[in-house]
This record gives sequence, structure tokens and C-alpha cells, in this order.
Amino acid sequence: MRAPAPTAGTSALAGARPARSILAEAYARLTEVFPGLTVTELGPGEVAPRGAGWVAVEGLAEGGADLDGFLAWDEAQVIQDYGQRARPDVVAGFGFHRYAWPACLLITLPWFLERRVPRFPVEHVTFQRTLGRMTVRTGEFACLPDDPAADLPGARVVPDEEALRAEVRAAVAEHLEPVLGGFGPRMRRRGRALWGMATDEIVEGLWYVAGLLGEERRARNELELLLPGATRPYAGSAAFRELTGPNGESLPTRDRVSCCLFYTLRPEDTCATCPRTCDSDRVAKLTGAAAG
Repeated sequence: MRAPAPTAGTSALAGARPARSILAEAYARLTEVFPGLTVTELGPGEVAPRGAGWVAVEGLAEGGADLDGFLAWDEAQVIQDYGQRARPDVVAGFGFHRYAWPACLLITLPWFLERRVPRFPVEHVTFQRTLGRMTVRTGEFACLPDDPAADLPGARVVPDEEALRAEVRAAVAEHLEPVLGGFGPRMRRRGRALWGMATDEIVEGLWYVAGLLGEERRARNELELLLPGATRPYAGSAAFRELTGPNGESLPTRDRVSCCLFYTLRPEDTCATCPRTCDSDRVAKLTGAAAG
């Protein structure tokens, strides 16, 4: 349930709100509980921001100079935080996580809160990582028949909850597939390994934010239905389970499909959901985090 590494300058965004739309309430609630991320919807004819740290996501997908500049930030951050260089594939994995974690929320949070599933091709999203800001150009979205927005332009009505879950999986795949194409060679991963990383970003981003919203248990239930396993192109499932703490308390955890390779920098300090972390260490980490 990890969040992206903290970024500079996020406190100034706490009061920001996107323009009103069928997604506005979901994005406003996101910023209320997680001021480190603000999503702004561009109006008709409004130009996406450029320069001053903004990157067009289609540039990341191309895998060229834009991605070089994006990953240079991650490389510098590792040196600053840990006093050593990381392998290039580790740096690329960190950079992918720091983009994909918020990018998945663009789709999963409106689904979770409003039962609306937007489509965001990469050319419709820009990202300012140090300020924690994203802009999107909203167009087509899927919804249920009883949604008040079902008659609006761009609405595509689907018959039931399972059909809507299929829309979530398709929308995230549509956005992340080209991004994985750009990052994949840098991460030295292909196929199932890349989609395992995507699976983890979907699950852990919504799980974390839903916890801030006070809806952690519902999020686990929803994510288990969304990613039960064998839902291509994704690899693995939500994979939630519960451990028992020292006082008999329930400690929710999950088994990540992928490893972020943080152990290459700090072998003694793995994530609580890492496949390398044994259950006794998970219990220690989870109870320590709760106490903190």
C-alpha cells in the first residue's frame, strides 16, 4: 500500500480544485486526503502546460529524450537519498512507479467513488512530478444505466458492475501499454513482468488512497473483483490476505506480483508487500508503522 516517494512543493496544492465535470468530485476528494496530487481537467481549447517541469506522457511513451530527462530526476534522487548510484534498470523502475501510481488513480478513483470510468490516451495527460500535478483532457467515459451522467456527451453506458470492471481494466491498459513500451527496455523487463508491475500499481494506489478516505476494506473487496487473476493483459491478482499481529489484531497485507528492486540499495529494508519479505518481517513492519 505504498505511496510514491514524497516530492517537493506539494503543500501549496492542498486547496487546489479541478474544474467541475463528471470527474471533478472524485479528483477533489483525492486532493483533500492526499494533497501531494492534484488533477486538473483541461477545458475545450485549453492548451496543456509545457516547460517548468511538465512532461507530456506521450513523450515518456516514446522512450527518447523526454524519458531521459524524467529518469535523470530519479537517478539524482537516489544519490541524494542513499549516497550511491542505482543500476539503470532500478532507476527506471522507480521512475515508472512514480508515474504509474498516480496515473492509475486517474481511472480507478472515479470508478471507485462515482462508478465512472474515463478513457485517457497518453496524449491526453501531462505530469509535473515535483509539484504532484497532472492535467487531463476528459472525453469518453463509461458508466452504469442509472448514472445521472448517462445522457451526457461522451457517456457510454454498460449494463452492470462486471462490465464496468472490464472498462476499468481496458482503460488502464490503454493508458499504460504505450508507457510500458517506453519504460520497459530501460527496466529490462518484458511481457508478464511489465504487466505484473501494472497490476501492483493499480492495486496499491487505490488501496492507499481508499485508506485515507476511510474505505480501505471496501477497496480490498472491489480490487479483488477487479483483478481476480487471469485478466489479461494483467499478471496476477489483487492478492490480499490477513496476518495476525502480536495482540491478535488483523493486519491486512498483499503479495506483490513484482519487486521494485529497492533491496539493491537497502537489502535490509524491503516493502511490507514485497515477495521477498517473510510474514514475520511483515508483521513487524505493519505493527511498527501503526505504532508510528
